[in-house]
Amino acid sequence: MILPRLTPDPAHPFQLAKFLSWTSLILIIGSGLFLTVIISNYAKKTVLKKDKQYAKLLGENLNHQIYQRFLLPTVLGFGRVELKRREQYERLDLVVRSTIHGFKVLDIKIYDLNGMVSYSTNKEFVGTKRPISMFKEVLGGKLKFKVEKNKRLNLWPFKLKERSVVLYTLFPLRVERELFPKNAGQIIGILEFSQDISEDYETIYYFQFLITIAVFFSSLILFILLYVVILRADKILQERIKEKEELERAMYQNEKLAAMGRMVATISHEIKNPLGIIQSSAEILSKKFANNQGVEAKLSKAIFEESKRLSSIVNDFLDYARPKEPKLEEIDLVNIINECISFFTQEANKRNIELKRELPDSIIIKGDKNLLYRAIYNIINNAIEAVKQDGKVEIRWVGNSLIIRDTGSGFDGSLMDKYLEPFFTTKDFGTGLGLPIAYNILKKHGIKMELKNDQGGVVELKFPKIGD
Repeated sequence: MILPRLTPDPAHPFQLAKFLSWTSLILIIGSGLFLTVIISNYAKKTVLKKDKQYAKLLGENLNHQIYQRFLLPTVLGFGRVELKRREQYERLDLVVRSTIHGFKVLDIKIYDLNGMVSYSTNKEFVGTKRPISMFKEVLGGKLKFKVEKNKRLNLWPFKLKERSVVLYTLFPLRVERELFPKNAGQIIGILEFSQDISEDYETIYYFQFLITIAVFFSSLILFILLYVVILRADKILQERIKEKEELERAMYQNEKLAAMGRMVATISHEIKNPLGIIQSSAEILSKKFANNQGVEAKLSKAIFEESKRLSSIVNDFLDYARPKEPKLEEIDLVNIINECISFFTQEANKRNIELKRELPDSIIIKGDKNLLYRAIYNIINNAIEAVKQDGKVEIRWVGNSLIIRDTGSGFDGSLMDKYLEPFFTTKDFGTGLGLPIAYNILKKHGIKMELKNDQGGVVELKFPKIGD
């Protein structure tokens, strides 16, 4: 069994907080529902207690009214109570119904001491008998209550049907002092009446629903706010970590390049002077043997060409190791691009490469003409070398960007981060400094360079807004 990992991930330190927030939501909702049950049960008990107190008062009132308005007059007039006699039964019925008028009483029964129904508002029950065992406590003078609920309570939309919840009360009928002082308090029968308390329970269920909804949505809103804060903090922290990693990588790269630059600059400087002498000497020799087809002419020409190539490489090293600060002045970018295209026209024609341009008449910017020429020269040269033979290089101005697109094989997506590193090249020749030098020059001018693939290689130079 593999247990979930709760150790915070350095890259995602808020994972544990997210887990805890979900756990907190469950706990909050669970505890809220638990409190809802407790509160609603307490409310039920309170309401039931109130209904029982009301039933007790009603029982006492019925006891008093029956004794005063029925029992006393009947004993005085007839000598004894005989509910089988119609006039006595109707008189008792009148007293009972006038007493409960306006109250939510469903049914009233009066039992004798043997459990026989002597009177009922529903005459069908008169003469029936119930087990005396259920009346033992009432015969002992206690008040008994019983709540019956319909097993199929329809709580939607929080509207209970009548008689869904009924409270039954068993009340001992007692002798009062007026007629028989010695027998005062003696139990002479049992009064049973039922009340519909569905409306009270309906209110409780609605109250319970409101509390549940309030707890759930308040918990959910708090959770959403907390989770949004955590996500925002996590995102910000991830950005900070990414920035820190990029900064550390850049610092390491700069330190490495600085050390390399110092070494390269020293070596290049030492090589440049003797190389210049070799180059100039080879040039003189190649001119001297220009009309000679012998070995001397071939050797002098080869020495001159190779010394030129070495001189170019040394200049690249020096340019990268000791980058110049740009001298900002108003220049026309279109003129610089046209100069670069003119330089490559002959080479492009040899390889059957079309140099296509879509440029406005002028693009006035602030920059260093020589440095920007070098940067654009390197990029166009890289594009021509990528095409090799029979293709096209497009140079277009779109919006605020200069886009140089070639029909070559494009950039390797897995090596995008390495193309701008010094000395990295996918070619069999070159120093790998062309694009890095261009990148550094453009960066000093506030120009962003992006490498892309779109049916070939694409280099997009995003210039600051004109006038910024």
